[in-house]
Amino acid sequence: MALRVNIVSGDESWIYCYEPENKRQSAVWVFQGEEKPKKSSMVATFVSKAGRIATIPLNEQRTVTADCYTTICLPKVITELRKINPKRRIILHQDNASSHTAQKTRQYLTEENVELLDHPTYSPDPSPNDIVTFPKIKNRLRGRRFQSPEKAVGAFKNAVLDLPANEWNKCFENWFERMRMCINLRGEYFEKQ
Repeated sequence: MALRVNIVSGDESWIYCYEPENKRQSAVWVFQGEEKPKKSSMVATFVSKAGRIATIPLNEQRTVTADCYTTICLPKVITELRKINPKRRIILHQDNASSHTAQKTRQYLTEENVELLDHPTYSPDPSPNDIVTFPKIKNRLRGRRFQSPEKAVGAFKNAVLDLPANEWNKCFENWFERMRMCINLRGEYFEKQ
């Protein structure tokens, strides 16, 4: 019988009300003493081979702390995964951001029986979010203007949900293949073949 595992990859990114093609296009006129409009919101997105697990708006966050990660992001992801299949083992892949590697985060994951798939330090090997979620979705939204960060995040979520299942499957298969190549070459750099 095949081992049933939920491998989930998570990361954070900024979502903008307007993603310009150059800096000049992002200029905004404001009167003296007037506040600049808020034009971005941070999101944490977690994906698996089957697709998006959760996209969590981090509206008031300028950075993601271990406290934010363990009280806002991870509980939502773990709850979603356990709704799908409560008996599956959960393996989480994340980069080495300080909020991801903090003792508080590691303790939380241990308490929730979530295993970590470590990301090698300074690894050039991008995660599924770096390959598909952020570049492809942001490119689809480029040139569109949103009235608020909340509307931009909503459009981002919808665009992620619209990605076909075979795209996620292909992304994870390519990621696994790159990891196998890296292991076979004992961590040496390799060109795409």
